[in-house]
Amino acid sequence: MHAPEAEVLIFEKTSKCLGKVKISGGGRCNVTNATFNNRLLAEQYPRGEKFLKKAFEQFNAQDTVHWFESRGVALKTYPDGCIFPLSNDSQSIIDCFLSETRKLGIQIILHRGVDAILPLEGGFELKCKEESEFVDRVIVTVGGQPKATGFHFLSELNHHIISPQPSLFTFNMPHESIREFMGLVVEKAVVRIEGQKLIGQGPLLITHWGMSGPAVLQLSAWGARILAEKEYSFAILVNWLDQEKEPALRQTFVDTAKVHGGKMLGNLNPFPIPARLWNFLLTKNSIDPSSRWVDLGQKNIHKLVNCLLNDRYRVEGKTTFKEEFVTAGGVDLPEINVQSMESHRHKGLFFAGEVMDIDGITGGFNFQAAWTTGYIAGKHAALG
Repeated sequence: MHAPEAEVLIFEKTSKCLGKVKISGGGRCNVTNATFNNRLLAEQYPRGEKFLKKAFEQFNAQDTVHWFESRGVALKTYPDGCIFPLSNDSQSIIDCFLSETRKLGIQIILHRGVDAILPLEGGFELKCKEESEFVDRVIVTVGGQPKATGFHFLSELNHHIISPQPSLFTFNMPHESIREFMGLVVEKAVVRIEGQKLIGQGPLLITHWGMSGPAVLQLSAWGARILAEKEYSFAILVNWLDQEKEPALRQTFVDTAKVHGGKMLGNLNPFPIPARLWNFLLTKNSIDPSSRWVDLGQKNIHKLVNCLLNDRYRVEGKTTFKEEFVTAGGVDLPEINVQSMESHRHKGLFFAGEVMDIDGITGGFNFQAAWTTGYIAGKHAALG
């Protein structure tokens, strides 16, 4: 605790605190990621990498783990690096924070939105709907906003706002028949935007509206601004075999036909993809699943190699990932002191979390940025 004598007020415009924590990770709360190298951790942020690399020197993923565990919250790390409370219940994280506020005498004022922040000599006036509050210092933690108008009170303080755009979203494919296989998962896939160098890697999930999963969500984060410019109408190329290269794949076809030539194509799937997907790809390429491997022929091998490595789908629209709203955009980072999170324009005004032009890929990285910037802002605001 940096300033035990400080009086801290939290203004929450809704009826409950930590609503986003409650719904995150499907109600489990992915608190951080086991990326304990600060440089590698910073690389997981499409917006804010250089800024956060410096910030992580003060508070990083290892510090987050220690903070929660030292307060009695047991954590579990999964094979993909995601860290959740052992309880698998986001309420464990909420209870921890609320317990800390009670212990430190922090007052939470619900149903109190702040409409404007007015700089005064030695402090600020917070204009609320019914009354004003006068404070020495302010930390703004309003999160991301769907429209730039949500940051109007910061624009009035002469802060430059980067226009917000959705960052984590799934791909809608209303005209693609692969949607019939909703629930199907390919554990290792690579997804690219046609005509771009951006890629997403990891599990890919087929949904009733299109495609989701970490590979798609990762790509949506890196391509947030590009896809917004395209008005969410574009094509993707899917490599269903992860890092498989064409020469090795062609050899697999040759070897399988040589050893299992008498078997039907639909009954023998030599690739690490679900059998239903293999049969779908055969049909998509006008190849009869009941035909034999020995009769496949070079022309069909060429079609299947290209399909397995560069399967093309048309995307028309997006869907926000569950109820988790993450945006690219917010207060322009050059206007913020990374060492303290204090505004360069107004002494005593601090920022934390997604209100800044910072966003990470899925996997606990957005919360880590919030914890890091919140820790730094709180520390320096308290110390004045």
